[in-house]
Amino acid sequence: MALGAARRARRRVRGAPPAGARARSAEDWWWDRLVPSGSGYHLLQSDSMLLLLPGPGPARSRAQRRASRRTQRLLPAAARAPPAKARPRAAPAPEPSRGPDPGWGDRIPLEILLQIFGLLVAAEGPMPFLGRAARVCRRWHEAASQPALWHTVTLSPPLAGRLAKSGAKAEKKLLASLEWLMPSRFSQLQRLTLIHWKSQLVSECCPRLTFLKLSDCHGVTPDTMVMLAKACSQLHSLDIQHSMVESTAVVNFLEEAGPRMRKLWLTYSSQTTAILGALLGSRCPRLQLLEVSTGLSRNSAPLQLPVEALQKGCPQLQVLRLLNLTWLPKPAGRVAAPGPGFPSLEELCLAGSTCNFVSDEALGRLLHGSPSLRLLDLRGCARITPAGLCDLPCQELQQLHLGLYGMSDRLTLAKEGSHLLTHKWHHSLRELDLSGQGFSEKDLDQALAAFSATPGGSSPALCSVNLRGTRVTPSTVSSVISSCPGLLYLNLESCRCLPRGLKRAYRGQEEVQWCLEQLLTSLPSSG
Repeated sequence: MALGAARRARRRVRGAPPAGARARSAEDWWWDRLVPSGSGYHLLQSDSMLLLLPGPGPARSRAQRRASRRTQRLLPAAARAPPAKARPRAAPAPEPSRGPDPGWGDRIPLEILLQIFGLLVAAEGPMPFLGRAARVCRRWHEAASQPALWHTVTLSPPLAGRLAKSGAKAEKKLLASLEWLMPSRFSQLQRLTLIHWKSQLVSECCPRLTFLKLSDCHGVTPDTMVMLAKACSQLHSLDIQHSMVESTAVVNFLEEAGPRMRKLWLTYSSQTTAILGALLGSRCPRLQLLEVSTGLSRNSAPLQLPVEALQKGCPQLQVLRLLNLTWLPKPAGRVAAPGPGFPSLEELCLAGSTCNFVSDEALGRLLHGSPSLRLLDLRGCARITPAGLCDLPCQELQQLHLGLYGMSDRLTLAKEGSHLLTHKWHHSLRELDLSGQGFSEKDLDQALAAFSATPGGSSPALCSVNLRGTRVTPSTVSSVISSCPGLLYLNLESCRCLPRGLKRAYRGQEEVQWCLEQLLTSLPSSG
């Protein structure tokens, strides 16, 4: 008995840790589970995250160990490391003195920081994130100062609601920040959006500016616009929709910057005629996009548009949008020759929520010289007929929108003619909108059958069809789905000829195929 006890005591002595060795803690067990030794990775820890980086890492300091213990306390009980058995701990060996830890932020390569900052800037813009990130450390300051991150900026006074409470002190602080940002960061600016700004623009600090948007801005004077045109020699796009800008200021701006202007967005008002006069006078011969839309306060006075004069003044126009606007072409006269047209026009949008005065004759005057048209949006244009559309010179139309929303009950709609549209453009159409049209069942069947007779056996390019409120039949819908494997959107709401439960919109290929299965089940068998 005594001999066995002596042997057990000798085994315990041999297995005991040597003098001065430190007992293995629960923290060491947890870190070894996260990154096993020999894995080729190491952990860097901050207050709220852990970074897993390749390569050997330095030993953890006491401060990092204490931070790890705090993080472990915040973990749920199931995720904590099992507590170690209580053992008598020997005095820890003295650690070698080291310099201060520069922090995990300085260890991240600059290229990685630029990629991370770029994602955040693309999602939320550079301000105020880059201004705050620049104060973290030198490496972050260097990354936040890169010109590539300062190409697009949106300036909206977030303190506007609090300025009245905090007084002039907060306003002075805001202006001081902008005074620092403009010379040090805005020199790389290319796209600038100003929201709710009343102060004068500081254009000298943005020599590379190409796009400027003024949203709900007031007090923009003609002198400010002229100074902007002179200081920003690369500015070619101006968006002043929903802003109080005098027509004199816009005209003066176009006189200075008109030859280089590419894009212009306007809100229709009583002053729009003066701005259009500058365009008709060939002030912007290189203009490619013109959009005129109504604001919140709808103007009931119709706009008379001199079509032929606009074609001469803006011969390179590619996009023309007259949105929710009541307009009619100015009479051309009895012996007036047709205008030169828009040979480069690719998109024409005349959509409106109410019935307008657009007719086949007006559409022909606009598009008689536009063979490259790709998108034609005529939603709300109830006077346009299929025969008038069939006479257009464009042969490769990809998007055709003829929907009538909330107005078909008050109009006498055409019963036939839809097959003229699909037989002309079935090879190129990707989107077709016939919502609210009054075509008969037979006419729609003939029209949509064109997509199943493609030449050469190739599949149609059609991927979106809106048949809401039409008389389309189940067999016609089944034929369209079977013939168009790339169909991703199908709207069958309020289609009176379809069975109940299927009158809805289908998004995605799976839903469209499910609709086909249900339609095939509901169809009567041929036997």
